[in-house]
Amino acid sequence: QVQLVESGGGLVQAGGSLRLSCAASGHTFRNYIMGWFRQAPGKEREFVARIRWNGSTFYTDSVKGRFTISRDNAKNTGYLQMNSLKPEDTAVYYCAVSSRLVVGSNWEEYNYWGQGTQVTVSS
Repeated sequence: QVQLVESGGGLVQAGGSLRLSCAASGHTFRNYIMGWFRQAPGKEREFVARIRWNGSTFYTDSVKGRFTISRDNAKNTGYLQMNSLKPEDTAVYYCAVSSRLVVGSNWEEYNYWGQGTQVTVSS
């Protein structure tokens, strides 16, 4: 079992920045691929970014150049730095981890999930 706790969400004006954190416990964090997803009201859960144990990253097109995913395996913590935020980034953001060696952008490939943190971007 892996427990994940997100933090760092909040209300920010368009163009602003937020840094989300995802603290993991219960298992060796470095063994997992970590991903961030988001879900806006009335919409399906959407892939945002993922990072492998070795630091390789992948982003959905809408956040490339604005968001940065990172991880500190020594601290069992992952991060999502979000810059140049837009109103359309408003959603509940979830971190998740997968024990698979290779994952895509499907949320069903991830084993464990945090409770989510709200990000609201005002125009």
